[in-house]
Amino acid sequence: MIGSEASLFRRLVLLTGLVMTAIAVALVAAAWSWGRTAADETYDRLLIGAALQIAEAVAVEDDRLVLDLPISAFEMLALAERDRVFYRVIGVDGTTITGAEDLEVGRDLDRAARGPVVTPRHYAGEPVRVAVVSRAVADPRLAGRVKVLVAQTELAREALAASLARRVVWLVLGLSLVGLLGAIVAIRLGLVPLQRLAQVLRERDPNDLTALTVATPKELEPFAEAINRFMERLAERIALLERFIADAAHQIRTPLTALSAQVDLLSRGDFEDRERDRIRRIKERADQLGRLTNQILSHAMIIHRTDTIAFAPVDLVAVARRALRDGVPISLSRDVVVALEAPEHEVTIEGEPVSLREAISNVVDNAIRHGAPGRLTVRVLEPDADTVVVEVEDDGPGIPSEAWSRVTTRFGGPSSGIDGTGLGFAIAAEVCEAHGGRLDFRAPCPDHGFTVILRFPKGGDRS
Repeated sequence: MIGSEASLFRRLVLLTGLVMTAIAVALVAAAWSWGRTAADETYDRLLIGAALQIAEAVAVEDDRLVLDLPISAFEMLALAERDRVFYRVIGVDGTTITGAEDLEVGRDLDRAARGPVVTPRHYAGEPVRVAVVSRAVADPRLAGRVKVLVAQTELAREALAASLARRVVWLVLGLSLVGLLGAIVAIRLGLVPLQRLAQVLRERDPNDLTALTVATPKELEPFAEAINRFMERLAERIALLERFIADAAHQIRTPLTALSAQVDLLSRGDFEDRERDRIRRIKERADQLGRLTNQILSHAMIIHRTDTIAFAPVDLVAVARRALRDGVPISLSRDVVVALEAPEHEVTIEGEPVSLREAISNVVDNAIRHGAPGRLTVRVLEPDADTVVVEVEDDGPGIPSEAWSRVTTRFGGPSSGIDGTGLGFAIAAEVCEAHGGRLDFRAPCPDHGFTVILRFPKGGDRS
């Protein structure tokens, strides 16, 4: 039994989806980082602009620094309505001219002499961004640099970053969905050569074990080559099996025929009753061995033919007539009325004639040897437009109904005694199954005797 795994198509789609998901997550993370950077750059410029305006408003009056705080510097920052703004102006002597004295930036205060500096800090329990601007005082009496610190909370930045990231996220999700759908279509089209190879194998004749010649992509070449090597080995094994069956049939049947002939000659001699009884039992065993050998070889042949021979139209009336003639031995020791009831016209099904003949012959042989004390009838019927039935009826006691399921198994039939082999019904059941039909039984009653029913569909569907 072939083990079942996840579909290759599903596996490829899943792997593609996982890869695209990882890429989408990376893009979303990058979008958030980019959005935050863009928001910081935007609001940092506003902070620097406000700090520069405040620094420009610092003037020297009466040997001291004064500041007329420009309202416009805070109007730009007021665009972020939810954010809070803090500032501090430090004079040339390091004292606070105005603003929050506890607003610190550490070393960034000295770096501001080389240009505006923006640094993240925590102030008043909130994360803020602090812009530091340094301006030189030109008055000789107050030589030095004035430093301006302007801080703003980050609510507006985060909102802007989230807004930019959301837009990118929707864009990424849309592109990922389109990409996944495109990948599904591409994978489906990419697997078409594999389906084509499978279709070629399904449509191939059972007898055709030659190498595949279908064009395949480079990735499927090892698979096609493995199939070709397997079919080559299978053809060799089948050829060996056919030779073995043929040799076995010849090598076994010949000495068995000679043995039976020798026993016949021996039985004609003048022997005592005890010795004659022993010779009789030897002959019975030899005949049983001959029938068993023939049925085993027939069984092997039927299995081979039903698996490899293509079905063709078969006249079941002609097959039943031939099987009845072959199944009733000429040397039968008792008088048995044998009849064939069939339509005048052909009754055709799709099947394999040799295995059908063997199936009916085995049922007839079982009826002759273990049933029919005086009457045997074979019927070919058409109960409906789609079914053909072959009935083998005899006037014997029949098989008990509790044993019906057992007799269709190999060596499980009523013929477990000295005269049987236990293969007849098994062969018939396998032939019926190979033709899409079944083997049934009907118990004897006043209207009819025990009946074996071989039921076939006219289409001969292989199951």
